[in-house]
Formats: sequence, C-alpha cells, structure tokens
Amino acid sequence: MPNSNHSKDAKDRYFMMLAIEQAKRGLYTTRPNPAVGCVIVQADEVVGQGFHPKAGQPHAEVFALKDAGTRAMGATAYVTLEPCSHTGRTPPCARALIVSGVKRVVIAGLDPNPQVAGRGVKLLEEAGIAVTVGVLTAQAEALNKGFLKAMRSQMPYVRLKIATSLDGRTAMASGESKWITGTAAREDVQRLRAQSGAIITGSETVIVDNPQLNVRSNQLGVAPEQVPPPKVVILDRRGRLKHDLQSDYQLCRRSDTLYWREEDLIELLKSLVRDHQCYDVLVEAGASVAGSFLQQQLVDELIVYQAPCLLGTQARPMVAINPLSLAQQLRFDIHCHEQLGADLKLTLYPLSTIF
Repeated sequence: MPNSNHSKDAKDRYFMMLAIEQAKRGLYTTRPNPAVGCVIVQADEVVGQGFHPKAGQPHAEVFALKDAGTRAMGATAYVTLEPCSHTGRTPPCARALIVSGVKRVVIAGLDPNPQVAGRGVKLLEEAGIAVTVGVLTAQAEALNKGFLKAMRSQMPYVRLKIATSLDGRTAMASGESKWITGTAAREDVQRLRAQSGAIITGSETVIVDNPQLNVRSNQLGVAPEQVPPPKVVILDRRGRLKHDLQSDYQLCRRSDTLYWREEDLIELLKSLVRDHQCYDVLVEAGASVAGSFLQQQLVDELIVYQAPCLLGTQARPMVAINPLSLAQQLRFDIHCHEQLGADLKLTLYPLSTIF
C-alpha cells in the first residue's frame, strides 16, 4: 500500500520547487526586499502563480491569488518565505491568504524580519488554516542570503570577487588588467552586481582602472534599467577622491557614491544595512582591500574567476596577506566550480581562520 505521507511530501517538494522558480524571476529587481514566489494548487493542479517583482509592488501571494481567482477557495498555497503579517508599503499577505479561502499554506522558511518572525504563521493558524513549514528551506533561502543574514545579524552577506591568472595574479606590475578573463566570466560578474545592494572598491582600483561598477548586461532576463543600481562605496582613508562632476573618474561623478574614510570595515558593513538597506555586498577591489576583508573574516563567499594564463612573479597578487605559518593559512570549502568559456569559476566558502 503506498505511503500517503511520502506521496504528500513529494508533492509538497514539487510544488515548492515551482514556487522557487517563480521567486527567481524577481532575483535582480526586488532589492531591498527578498525574492519570493508563490503557487496556488487545487487538486494537484497549479491554478495560480506569482512572484514579487519590485519593492512597493504587491507581494508574490497577491499576484498568485489574483491569478487563481475563485479557484483559490479550498486550495493549497506554496510560498518560499513566510507571508508578511504587517502593513508596510503593501497590505499583509497573511490576511490576503485568509480572505481568499485557502485551506492550507506550505512555507519554505520563516521570515526572520522582526516585523514578521512567526506572526504570519500565527495569523494563518488562528484563522483555521493548516500550515506546514520547512519544505525545501535551503533551496529557498539560497535566493535571499543577504536579506536573511541582515535580518538575523544586522550584517550583510559579503561576496568577494577576484579575477586571476593560473599563478594567482590579477594585473601586470603596471596595473594593466583588461582583460585577464573572457567575456563569459565578465558577463557572470554582471549577475553578481545585479543581485548586490552595494559594491565596495578601493581608491587605488578607481585611480588605476577607472571602473563603472554598474549593471549593463542585456542577458539577465530583465532590462538593466529595471535593476536597482548598486550603491558604490570607495574605501579612501587617504582622502584621494571626492565627488566632482568634472572628475576624470566615473564613480566620482556619481553623486550617490559613498566615500569611506575610516579603517573600521565592520562599522561600514553595519551602516550599509542600517542606513542604506544594502543586504548583499560585492567587493571588487585590489589585493590590499581583498586581504583586509579576508583577514577580518568578513567574507561569506569568495568567487574566483581563473583564466588559463600565467602572468609571472612581477604581476600583482590576488590578495595581500602574510600568514607566518601553515597554521595561519586561509582555507576554503569549494562549494561549486564551473567552466565559463575558457575560464574556471570557483565559488568558495571560507573556513574560520585566526590570525
């Protein structure tokens, strides 16, 4: 005789995966809100689906319920994040689910936002709706690492991106670095920028490379102008740069560029969350800045694009660190690796290291 619970669990995972696919559609456009997806299922048939496209617009549940119409009555709703219970720029989604007449809600994970934090589930259960929490939680949370970390710790999720040669060099001694990696790797960096609330760089990188650090790709599935521009932060303790409409440096001509003159990187990261709602931070900088973030254990994810070339011992290193023994080495777990054109992309998670 078939195990009915096993069959139910399999169905829940299947429909939650569909909700996760919906959530991915808002990955580059929802900041600072999390990417959330929802599907409404009636008698094993999807009758409504939706995602949260942009802060200030209706949430995923509202779009899915509108899509389902009267077919939501008695249905099951699958949501990738706990429905909100408070009134912000939009009404609470938990109330919308209750009014729709759904009989069950399946949630991938609870929302750690103090304004929600279990209250959405409580509202649903008090209305007599059956609630299941914890279906494909890891897969759903992977879409919102920055939001979830910021809500839990008031610190952003920090990704450090480095493009390097086989011998760990990022530029020639002169500073020449365009281009070590190929177009596929550079296109992938556009995706990293598109999901980042802020991009941190160093004054030396600005002076040598004069980067734009913007999102300009037409291969994201959404137009570049639909992506909220990442806030640019220049680490400039020596005060070499400032806002100037006539500046030779593109970033200095932007009025919203933030210049950080202090040494305290932890306070910078906290302020990006507290004052600017930047929950995902991308570091694109030289060896000194990269080394500082790594040595202070502020990096959650290291992304290395490695080109099949050798630049030699006089070229610039990928990070400026100086461990005195193997016991002080920086070690990583390889989360995944893939080939992008001729280049190799490594995604690594740092292991705890004490300097």
